[in-house]
Amino acid sequence: MGNFSQSMDVKGRMSFPQKLREIIGDRFIVTKGIDGCLFVYSLEDFDRICKKLMAIPMIRGRAIQRNIMSWAIEVEADKQGRILIPQNLREQASLEKEIIVAGVFDRCEIWDKKHFDEINSGVDDEELMKALEGTEL
Repeated sequence: MGNFSQSMDVKGRMSFPQKLREIIGDRFIVTKGIDGCLFVYSLEDFDRICKKLMAIPMIRGRAIQRNIMSWAIEVEADKQGRILIPQNLREQASLEKEIIVAGVFDRCEIWDKKHFDEINSGVDDEELMKALEGTEL
């Protein structure tokens, strides 16, 4: 699905790539992700995730349920394709000015560019080849 460099203004607005909006729609869910990014889901995919989370018995799943659901917010792209990332989510993902939006299977991820580059520099060609060949990592 690709990755796209974007800029965020001081109010937390960023342009969300048209190509990705064509896939997930103009209204979608942004929530806390893993490894210091934000996850972005279409409304339908987030509904599917909610159903999976509700199926986890509360004794085991309440922290996970709370962690994902308490950060989740529905956003809608304006006529210019911009979305507003709330301050608490910007802080959670250390988002500043330079942003990467990456398409990853059933979701998109929003990253601070510097952190995205650091995380991805840790994957070497051998690991990539093993993954593509379906062998153990």
